[in-house]
Amino acid sequence: MSTIVREGLGRPGGTLRAMPDATRHLLQLEGMSPATMRALLVRAQAFMQPGEKGKPLAGKTVATVFFEDSTRTRTSFVLAAKRLGAEAVDLSGSGTSLSKGETLDDTARTIEAMGVDAIVVRVKQAGGPHLIARAVKCSVLNAGDGKHEHPTQGLLDVLAMARAKGRAETFDLTGLTVAIVGDVNASRVARSDVIAMTALGAEVVLVGPPAQAPRSLGALGAKVERDLDAVLGRADAVQMLRVQFERHGGKGIASRREYRAGYALTTARAKRMRPDAVVMHPGPMNRGMEIDDAVADGDGIELPRSIVLDQVSCGVAVRMAVLERLLVGGPGDGPGDGLE
Repeated sequence: MSTIVREGLGRPGGTLRAMPDATRHLLQLEGMSPATMRALLVRAQAFMQPGEKGKPLAGKTVATVFFEDSTRTRTSFVLAAKRLGAEAVDLSGSGTSLSKGETLDDTARTIEAMGVDAIVVRVKQAGGPHLIARAVKCSVLNAGDGKHEHPTQGLLDVLAMARAKGRAETFDLTGLTVAIVGDVNASRVARSDVIAMTALGAEVVLVGPPAQAPRSLGALGAKVERDLDAVLGRADAVQMLRVQFERHGGKGIASRREYRAGYALTTARAKRMRPDAVVMHPGPMNRGMEIDDAVADGDGIELPRSIVLDQVSCGVAVRMAVLERLLVGGPGDGPGDGLE
């Protein structure tokens, strides 16, 4: 597991307790078995089908607590909770007691004391959700922690790609090649994608300049390449990433123009992709920087299919599957069976 950052999270001078119980929380995909991933994806796929879903979470309360900006993830968790019958309360924003010096675990205990059954949290520091999970008895779901992981995004990206490639019955990705392009080193999405996609059989190639895609990322189980044009022709799916200037200030990028010349999915580049390949992006997009409008929107018969909005739709279903599994148990499970 990635190193947990202690500074500014727990009580000053405090010691970390044992690893939180993974059957009550979703903190990361690292260490999760392919069988568990597939079970969640199968349930999410079922949620995407028309028909009555029931209200298995009636009487439950889910709190979203985001210390970083979010539109897609926060909204989709709220919708997922409500569609399953839970009450959803959004406690996001800058107006929390953390700004007054309260520790993250004290904030979490205060929220739990209000009677919530699950806390969905996004924090800037890697390891923040793990510390919260040690502090509370309710379920904790990681909605992104620093550059560590974004587990539900990794699952929804697999779901969207599997549906597009006809693999949504078995979620066996063997034989598929996925290129993840751009600011990989700053991306928690990329890390969760690599873990999920390789666990389910795909070959993942990380592509970017040295500062954004260092060779050391090969330790995740993916290949690292520099030449996007050499990779595009063999990719079944291309996941483009936003350049996260807020994390590194553009360090390692000589200029936006140079970056675009080497690593943007332009209309001309997209036309050289395989006819059955798909284009992905976790959002938000810097249109004109890492991806052209026409490619992002899938305009034109010569361009590969964009599944960017399908990823958004899959996000609600995946988060429904995770909330159900953690709070009441999925089909075939008992209450609290949770995740591995």
